[in-house]
Order: sequence, then structure tokens, then C-alpha cells
Amino acid sequence: MASTLSTVDSIDLDVSQFCHTPFYCEENVYFLCKKLCTNRMDDATGADLFVVFISNEKKQIPLWHQKASKREDGLVLWDYHVICVQRKTEGEFPFIVWDLDSTLPLPIPLGSYVSQAIRPSFQISPEYQRLFRIIHAPIFFRHFASDRRHMKDSNGNWIAKPPDYEAIVAEDGTIHNLYEYMEIKAADVYTNNIDVKDAVFSQKLGAVANDLEEFFSQIL
Repeated sequence: MASTLSTVDSIDLDVSQFCHTPFYCEENVYFLCKKLCTNRMDDATGADLFVVFISNEKKQIPLWHQKASKREDGLVLWDYHVICVQRKTEGEFPFIVWDLDSTLPLPIPLGSYVSQAIRPSFQISPEYQRLFRIIHAPIFFRHFASDRRHMKDSNGNWIAKPPDYEAIVAEDGTIHNLYEYMEIKAADVYTNNIDVKDAVFSQKLGAVANDLEEFFSQIL
């Protein structure tokens, strides 16, 4: 497993340069992908980047090695979480994960992230099984929008302090569609590998898979 950023790839970038606001993982990943594009760490259009929403119908997903945890193992039960997966054309690892909310190395090989943060071998109740909505970054850039309404209580007060920058608006003027990305159901999981690959590269909401490593092995 990689222990530092440089062991995964020859990246000359201080991770503190990434935009990060706790509890706004979808916006953090949006700007992380933008940063990767502008720093010549990826195709300028984000063609090798994928945004991954992790959730389920119960809106309770266990993830380990999370900074927000007070436990030694870093376990948190999120309602949803968002990470970036980057495809690499060179190096030992074909896919790496960027998770700014994780205590694991940044970036980290996909297999290492899955085994340590998602822990598919850990016995959990079926209702807590993680599902993955995967969207090609160029499509996400065009369509994603959030006015942060999901972070306000019934009285309109902020549950968590919002970012200082302006809210993200989609190219067509949509101001909020985060809920569409967060809604992930077992019935949405693609069973045909050809269909799921096509959906990821063409659909606004990408495709839903139940095995992250298996999905990315199909797009090598």
C-alpha cells in the first residue's frame, strides 16, 4: 500500500491546496476534480476522473478511516459520501482514489481504499451495504448543482458552516439537484457491464454499481 502521495504518482502538489469544507463532500470533490485538471495531473477536461457517490436506500453507510470519527478505527456512519476515482495510464496502479475526508494516504490505490475504508469483507447487515453512483467528471461538471439546502434545519439554520465561495450552479441554470445524485437504490444497480459503462460516459446521473473494483475493472 502506498504510504505517501509521491509513492502513488510523481505529483508535486501540496494537498492543503485543495478546497475542503467539512460535511460538503460533493462540493469538495467537484473542486478537487477541477484542481486535478488544472494542475496537469489529468486530462484538462477531466476525462480520466470519475465522481463516486456512496449511499444506499437507508441513507446509512459505514466507512472506516474517516477524519470525522472519534473512534480509533475511524468508523463513521454517513448518510452519503463522495470520492473521486482517477484512471492512470502509467504506473503500478490503474486507478487511485482521492478522499479528502479520509485519514488514509492521498491519493491511494483503489484496491487499498476499498479494503481499508469500505471493507467489503466486514460482515454487515444487508441494509447497510454500500452502493455506488459513478459519474464521468466532464458530465458532472456540466450538470451538478447545489444551493446547500440539504445542510439547513427546519428553521433555516445551517447544520454545518457552508463554504465561503458561491454555490455551484449547473450549465443550464439549475441551482439544486444534489438529491438526484444522493438517491441510490438497489433496483438501480446495472446488471449488464456494457450498459453500465455506456451509462457512466453518457448519462447525467451516471450508473449505479454494487462493486466498485469490479466496475472499474470493466473500463480499463
